[in-house]
Amino acid sequence: MENFLIIRLSSLGDIIHTLPALAALRKKFPKASISWVVEEKGQEILECVEGLNHIFTIKPQGWKPTKKQFWSELTKLKGKIANKKQTALDFQGLVKSAFISFLSHSSPRIGFRRQNLREPLASFFYTHRPEKIPETIHVISKNLRLLTVLGIKEENYEFPLSLADDLFQSVRAKLSRLGYNNNKKLIIFNVGAGWESKRWPAEKWIKLISILPKDGYFFLLLWGTKEEKASASAISQETDIPLAPFLSIKEVMVLLEQASLLISGDTFALQAACALACPVVGIFGPTNPQRNGPFRREDKVAFHRLECSYCYKRKCSKLDCLKKISAEEVAELSLQVLGKQ
Repeated sequence: MENFLIIRLSSLGDIIHTLPALAALRKKFPKASISWVVEEKGQEILECVEGLNHIFTIKPQGWKPTKKQFWSELTKLKGKIANKKQTALDFQGLVKSAFISFLSHSSPRIGFRRQNLREPLASFFYTHRPEKIPETIHVISKNLRLLTVLGIKEENYEFPLSLADDLFQSVRAKLSRLGYNNNKKLIIFNVGAGWESKRWPAEKWIKLISILPKDGYFFLLLWGTKEEKASASAISQETDIPLAPFLSIKEVMVLLEQASLLISGDTFALQAACALACPVVGIFGPTNPQRNGPFRREDKVAFHRLECSYCYKRKCSKLDCLKKISAEEVAELSLQVLGKQ
C-alpha cells in the first residue's frame, strides 16, 4: 500500500487551496494511506475533509529553537511521522516545512523548485522537484503541478469537504436569534483580514451597505479576531447591520454554504466560500486575484492594477490599491452576482 505525507502547516486559506491536490492524490491512489501535518488552527478544516487517514498537529509556538518545548515537539512529531516507505509532499515551501519532510525520513521528498519557493533554502531538503511553475497561475493549479512528479496530471478543482448536520443546526439557531429566516437571501460582509493591507476601509463598507438594496436580503457582518470584531462593531453602529456571533472555523464554513453572497477581502472566508461554491465578490489590494482569487466564472473581483501591484506587503502607509476601489464599484459587482442566481 502506498503511503503519503502532506505538509501544509498554514494559513487557513492556503490549506483550502491544497485540498484539490489531496483529492487528486486520493483519486490516483484510492487505497493509499494519506496523512497531513498541520498547525493547530488548521486542524478544524482537515477534520471536515474526506480522504484523510491521519492528521498530525503541531503547535506553532513550539517551533522556536530557543524554547524548551521545541525539542519535545520535534521528538514527538518525528515519532509519529517517520516512515521510510512513504512519499512526503511539501506544499508550504518554507524551511520549517521542508525540514519536517526531512524529519519524516520519507523517500521521496517532493517540493517545489527554488524559483517557486518563498524560502529557496527549503529546496535543499527535497529529493524530487517538478519543472519550474509559472507564478502567474492560480495557487491551486500550482499545488496540482507538484503532483506531476508522481505522474498525476489534474486540472480540475475538487474540494472534498463534508460538514456535519449538527453544525448546520447550530448555525441556523444562531442566525435565527439574529432575526434571519429562510425567506431572505443571506449576504455576508467579511470586513476583516489577517494582513492590515488587505482590509478595505470601514467607511467603504458603510457606504456599500447603504447602497445595496435590502428588500429580500438579510445582511450580516462576519469577523474572526478581536480586532476584526471591533471594526465590525463600528460598522454595525453606523448601519444597524447585525454582527455574526462567535463562530468556529467549521461553523464559518457552514454559514458560507448557506449564503447567497460573500463580499470579502483576500482571506480564509473568501477561499472557503470559493471551495463551497458560495457566490463571492473579492476585494483585492496587494495580492494577485489571478493567483489567489475566485476561480469560478460567475464570481467577481474588485481590483485596480497599479505600479506597486502584487507587492504582497502586509503593511502599507498608502493603501492606494484598496482606496481606489469604490463602494459603488463593489455594489455593482455584487448586484451582477446576485442577478445570476
